[in-house]
Amino acid sequence: MLRFDDRVAIVTGAGHGLGRSHALLLAERGAKVVVNDLGGALDGSGASAGPAAEVVELITKNGGQAIASADNVATPEGAQAIVQAAVDAFGAIDIVVNNAGILRDRSFGKMTVEEFDAVLAVHVRGSYLVSRAAYPYMKEAGYGRVVNTSSPAGLFGNFGQANYSTAKMGLVGLTKTLGIEGARNGIKANAIAPVAWTRMTESLLPAEFEAKFTPERVSALVAYLVHDSCEVSGEVFTVGGGKVARVMVAEGPGWRSDDISPETVADNWGAVMAEQPYVLTAADSMKAML
Repeated sequence: MLRFDDRVAIVTGAGHGLGRSHALLLAERGAKVVVNDLGGALDGSGASAGPAAEVVELITKNGGQAIASADNVATPEGAQAIVQAAVDAFGAIDIVVNNAGILRDRSFGKMTVEEFDAVLAVHVRGSYLVSRAAYPYMKEAGYGRVVNTSSPAGLFGNFGQANYSTAKMGLVGLTKTLGIEGARNGIKANAIAPVAWTRMTESLLPAEFEAKFTPERVSALVAYLVHDSCEVSGEVFTVGGGKVARVMVAEGPGWRSDDISPETVADNWGAVMAEQPYVLTAADSMKAML
């Protein structure tokens, strides 16, 4: 059994849904958990300490160790307070699961700047700020695990979610860079793109999804990714309904010519669109252009 005895984990957005499931599983397997949740509505409005406190109560009732945090991930002060709470209570921070998020869905032509910015503030800025606050502790310890929560909407796009899709794809870039920069200090970062029946998705998914796409089927992957034994970093995985798959951001072989013009590009569009053989790294992409 993969256990987390003596490990300290922060899970944001852990008052409901996926975050709640992640926190419960990590605590059940021995981790000391900071359960963070602002306790607001799906659109980010309002706040309540209740959801985080309820999850902590459940963890402690089952013999685990946890503390609640209702701090806002989208502010530097809130993110720092979350990490400080972990250090003050448990003396370390080993794991960060960035799960907090909000929805402000609207078609692109009707979406306001405030609706766009608000979603990016929680998903992208929040994940960055909490990871940034935890990073010095992980670096000093020579160990860390970070999981960011992307989405199929970010990877593939989705109608009415320009803000959410932008945020979720932004987390892919953050994850890959953190994986590269953290390698020398034993810090591994990965991202998940989950499909699960939660209060955030129940109005978007068919009712028949509820029984199969439970949050627990996502938390199993999260727990593996933050375990000592997991060696992968900088990767993205779709997960849901019992299926886990690697998502590759890849570049096809393309077409190259010293005589490039709009016309020659058009004439060789089939080669531009080819998928095999592909390259996976920025370095390999640059080499192919030489």
